[in-house]
This record gives sequence, structure tokens and C-alpha cells, in this order.
Amino acid sequence: MHYARVPSAYWRDRLQKMKDCGLNTVQTYVPWNFHEPRPGVFDFSGDRNLSYFLQTAQDVGLLVIVRAGPYICAEWDMGGLPAWLLTHKDIALRSSDTVYLDYVDKWMTQLLPIVKSHLYSNNGPVITVQVENEYGSYYACDKKYMEHLYVLFRYLLGDDVVLFTTDGDSDGYLKCGTLTPYLYATVDFGVTVDPAANFKSQRDYEPKGPLVNSEFYTGWLDHWGQPHQTKSSKAVADSLYLILKLNASVNMYMFEGWDQLCVLELVQMLGSTYQPQPTSYDYNAPLTEAGDPWEKYTLVSQVISSYTGTVPYTPLVEPKGAYGKVYMTAAVGLFDSPQLVANQVSSDTPVSMEMLGQSFGFMIYSTKLPSELTGRSSSSMTISGLKDRASVYIDGVLKGTGMRGDPVKSDVSLTIDIPSGAVDLDIVVENMGRINYGSLLNDSKGILGSVGIDGQALTQWVSKAVPLDNSTLIPFQQLNETVRMPNSTVFYRGTFRFDGQAYSTYLNVSGWSKGVAFVNGYSLGRYWPVKGPQKTLYVPGAFLRSNTELNELILFEIDHSPCIPPYNNCFVSLVDTPDIG
Repeated sequence: MHYARVPSAYWRDRLQKMKDCGLNTVQTYVPWNFHEPRPGVFDFSGDRNLSYFLQTAQDVGLLVIVRAGPYICAEWDMGGLPAWLLTHKDIALRSSDTVYLDYVDKWMTQLLPIVKSHLYSNNGPVITVQVENEYGSYYACDKKYMEHLYVLFRYLLGDDVVLFTTDGDSDGYLKCGTLTPYLYATVDFGVTVDPAANFKSQRDYEPKGPLVNSEFYTGWLDHWGQPHQTKSSKAVADSLYLILKLNASVNMYMFEGWDQLCVLELVQMLGSTYQPQPTSYDYNAPLTEAGDPWEKYTLVSQVISSYTGTVPYTPLVEPKGAYGKVYMTAAVGLFDSPQLVANQVSSDTPVSMEMLGQSFGFMIYSTKLPSELTGRSSSSMTISGLKDRASVYIDGVLKGTGMRGDPVKSDVSLTIDIPSGAVDLDIVVENMGRINYGSLLNDSKGILGSVGIDGQALTQWVSKAVPLDNSTLIPFQQLNETVRMPNSTVFYRGTFRFDGQAYSTYLNVSGWSKGVAFVNGYSLGRYWPVKGPQKTLYVPGAFLRSNTELNELILFEIDHSPCIPPYNNCFVSLVDTPDIG
């Protein structure tokens, strides 16, 4: 369970359900970018209160394994590394690069003393701490880097804790990911009929000591435009039985996936295609993203009980709210919302998101069209270094969209019509998530190259950062039959109330195209129902206001909304059943 994916209001509930299933330990990642949003600014408060999470786990009766990074993967933006590292253009991430290590040292000096105070040797729940993560899957294979981390961790944590590594179950991964005998080597693998064969590679590096599967995959991750991933509950339970039969230790990845609420971006680089991931990280895990047990939970509980002698127990599924339609009653276009621009700079070529001090959200690139390019139909526009998806506007009218495919070149070509007398060119770029796995972690966002039309390079750009981190700044106006909004890049606002308690619910965005959603200032994540597989967004009851207090729902529709006067179709629905594909 990743505490950073679950609001603190639900930590005790989810941990208790893990304990009820028969588990004795919870394993969690620590995302660096979650706690240091800007260089030297550290946040361990509220939903980022790691110490409170560790204490809650102990109160419930669970031990804790902390996977401290600095890199975690986890289908988390940039594998947990802060995007502001990319302001150093030549930085070599996950290596002994001195610039990178200086930031790592400063971060660990903040993090590891918190972990140390909760070590088992200090009467806390933390029994082991992971150093780095699956480093054998990274191209660098820099042993000096791993040695530096070992010395750093040992200095800050002391000698009374086991430090370990995790890698895939083959020599090809373990030879670069391990640092034996200083760091205990563990492996990860999924459903299997012969776990002894999977553990053989660990035994080659660790002849003595426990067999450990640090990531036994109960499901898998999704990608936009591809089918929802599942793994048979019976196959998972059968494999777990065989692993425990070897007296091995095993961590179920994930036991509860949940959403990526606090950081919108999820992406993994697989093969040669940029493949962004949806908000839901349900992972087909024993606990759903709403914390509900299902068949897989029950079967896992039965397997564990067969070894521990405990009585299998499956908690009740909590009720969900089907609250019906929420009509959007106010709206405003992005180009009519200059208050949302956090920073901007003028230059001959576009400037990346990170260079404007922004990690997530959107960029707007604006320039004036040369008169000789106007009055043309089927002009060819080329955007070099597009990261990740662009909406092209001429005088406020959407002319086309394009998205990177190749993760390296990321050049995109569009065919657009340019009316006579056209003046303004605006390109809205969406950051859809930094690559979190593989050799291409240096994944800056925005437009990193040039923009040209019919072979002519455009200059004199104004690059604007739009982080969307403060919905109170949006200058909404009421919708009525006389108000006409553009079809795309528009903010919509609706309100609703409850009589009595507000239960968790799901936001159904059928009829909408692509965007991001917020409730009461909390990010719910991305929606893209036309692409799928995810069709609903989980709305935690903890984010809602009960007893007739006003709730606010905001959608930023990027592509095409169903909202036209008299706005009868300008609504979304709150339903009691999820649809993640």
C-alpha cells in the first residue's frame, strides 16, 4: 500500500483490512517528489505525514518495510524523482553525478531520520529499508552510486536495520542492481507454478538468508487506449500458496492500488512507444481503489489462514452513493483566465515547463502569425520535441491536436487551415506524465524544440505555465442561453449538496472527451472516456461535504464538451458503480 496514493483519512481503514486478511507487514514507497515539490522545500504534513502513517501501521499491529528510493518507479511520475532536477539539463539521474548526489544527500538527510525514529530497534514498526529500486533494470549500472547510497543510508539509519535491494528474478537484473554483502538482495515476480525456480537467481546472490519476493504481482497496470489488466484470483491465490509453502516472505504488489490523486501524472515507458496511464491504479488488487474487498481478498485470506491458523475474515463492502446528475452552471475559457498563468517568459523558442518552475499541469505557447502564412488551407505544422499532447488554436479556434508517440524524438506534424487575416497562434500543451521506467527518465515537458509552418520556423514566443493548483483563481461566469463558450479548453463548474452523510461515489463523464476533474479543490485525476479503459473517477467520501454544505465540482475539458445552449446536456453523473474497463 502506497500511503501517497491514499488520503490519510483512509490509512487506518486500509491498514486494518490488510491486518484482517492475515498480513503481518505493510510495504510502502516514499516518493521524493511528493515531499520536496521545490528544491529545499520539504512537506511532511497532512496526507504527506509519513510519521503518522508509520505510527498508524504500528497501532493496527503491522510491521513496515520502507522502500525509500531515491528512485521508486511505482508507475509514479518520473519514478518519484522531482521534476525540478531537470532544470540541470545535463544531469545524470540515478548515477554518481555530483549534482544529482548532492540533491539525494539533502533529501535523505530529511527523510531517513524520520524513518530511523520508527525503526524496530527504536520500538517502532520498520524492520527493513530498501535502497534504490530495481537498479538492475537501469542502463547506468553505476556501482559507485550504489556504494554512495549504502554509506549514506547506513550513516543516517545506523547498524540496527537490514538494508536491501529488489530486482527482477534473473542474473541480468541482479548483477547491476545488487551490492552484496552490504545490501540484502531480493527478487520480484508474479504468478508462477514453480516459485523455487524464480527464487533460484536470488539464491545465486544470497546463499543464506530468507527467500523474499518483494513484488508478487496481484494484477497489473493499465494504459490509455488498452484493455483493463486483470489477473485470475485463483491463479494469484494458488501461487501465493506455493510461495508460502517454501517458507518464503512475500509482498503482494499491490494489495490496494487506489488512485493517483495527489500527483496526476502516471506513465511508463514500454518498448518504443510513449504510453501514458490512466488515473486509476486499482491494479486488480485484493482491495479495490475504494478499499473494498472482493473475491481475490477472500481467497488470499484463506491461503494465509491455512499457514497461520487464523480464521479467514472478509470485511463488509462500504456503501457508495448514487447521487445522480450534477449540472454545470458556470464556465470560462482558458484564454479568458489569465489569473491561472503562474509564470511566463518571452523568448525566440519555446521554454520547457520545468524551466518555468512548474512540475505538473499545462503550458500555453503564444506567438503572432507572419502575414505571409495566413490564408492557407492544409498547411503543414511541425512541433519538434512535443511533450506530450498539443491543442493548436488560431485566433481562439481549435485547429488540431497532436500527441507524441516516439518517446525519444517526440516530433509531431499536423495539417491545419489558417484563415486570411489570422493573428494569434496558441498551443496548449498537456503534461501527461513523465516516463517512470527505463533509460529516458529525463523527460522534460512542454515544447522542447521548434515550431514551424510550411517549413518556416516561428519565433518570438511567450511561454506560460498553467499549473492548475488553485481552483479559486478560475473566473467563472454563469451559463445561460445567451452565453456561448468555445468547445474546448474550457473550465466548467457545478455544485451539489447532500442531506446527511456523504458516501464515496464515482464520477461518470460519459459524453465528455478529455480533461481533468476536481472536487472541493481536490484533484480527482484525468478522464478520457473516448480512449478508455477507465470511464469513471473515484470520488472519496472524505473529499465531500455533508449535511447540506455546498460541494463544488470542476471539469477542465480539453477537447470537446457536450455543452451547448441551452446547456441541457451539460452535466456529469455521480454513480455508485465504478467502470475502470
